Amino acid sequence: MDLVHRPFAVVRAGVSAGKRGHRRPTARPRPAPAYPAGMEQRALAGHEVSVVGLGTWQLGSDWGDVDEDSALDVLDAAIGAGVTFLDTADVYGDGRSERLIGRWLAAHPGSGVMVATKMGRRVEQRVENYSSDAMRAWNDRSRENLGVDTLDLVQLHCPPTALYAVDAVFDDLDAMVAEGRMAAYGVSVETCDEALTAIARPNVASVQIILNALRLKPLERVLPAAAAAGVGIIARVPLASGLLSGRYDETTTFAADDHRTYNRHGEAFDVGETFSGVPYDVGLKAVRALSTAVPAGATTAQFALRWIIDQPGVTTVIPGARNREQALANASAAGLAPLTPEALDAVRSVYDEYVRASVHDRW
Repeated sequence: MDLVHRPFAVVRAGVSAGKRGHRRPTARPRPAPAYPAGMEQRALAGHEVSVVGLGTWQLGSDWGDVDEDSALDVLDAAIGAGVTFLDTADVYGDGRSERLIGRWLAAHPGSGVMVATKMGRRVEQRVENYSSDAMRAWNDRSRENLGVDTLDLVQLHCPPTALYAVDAVFDDLDAMVAEGRMAAYGVSVETCDEALTAIARPNVASVQIILNALRLKPLERVLPAAAAAGVGIIARVPLASGLLSGRYDETTTFAADDHRTYNRHGEAFDVGETFSGVPYDVGLKAVRALSTAVPAGATTAQFALRWIIDQPGVTTVIPGARNREQALANASAAGLAPLTPEALDAVRSVYDEYVRASVHDRW
């Protein structure tokens, strides 16, 4: 299969995405992390998962290089801090993220960690490319990368909008569940309309959608519809590609192989995936305005994550981390007190003043 229109992955010289032959991950001796019991858990596709999960796009080295030891340290730190949900995709680093998670799982049997992966972005985004054979090939590759027989959750990876109306695709997904290839399936979406269409499908277990303090539109219809249907909501891009960390300014630069450089204006894939589609200069102003609402003892990033946790209908939020310190800081957001009404109002006011005009009607 061709590597065309692949968001969330960088094609590296000498690597073929259609190439199999990766060995099933083998265990690497590492200290066993602790498993604190304090983080709140919510129901997702037959599992109980932590309200703060871990997004692992970074572990594919698509945000600049993350070596294998650092990647495994991130997994150790996050899971040791109570994270029980990992989100990955078959195109993150051309499968590197999946393989690193598979190595961690092999070294920690019985960990109880739920892993969600995604499929569909290994081909040009046309409905006819989502054939039964193609989906089973993608599924085989992910099971091999992760070293499991049955995947916990497989999400269609922001598929073409027209795909949501194709019954045969969802029939194939149902069949793959019946075959034991995966326990459940969901959809990662770009727009609220796509989310609502997915939620209406009877066997969709989850919807993954961009939701953060700079992208409020899902609060209007998507979260209530998901709650009514018993569909889990996985909040992605929760820190707006790092904007909501409060660490960036007009002088910040990013590596050439970081999507925050090469996709800032949507050159490689949907611009909504980079800084949540908010123009960089606008985002900086909004984050500075938000900083006045951050409670004492919390960082701007922790405040942003707690805001998502507090939204009715959210199951888990999946910030990424490139190092142990980031993973621990993100996980600790679950321990913050729920935000005050005044803080929630501040988020809405900043959104309306700075951001709404740029993003609300686009996604």
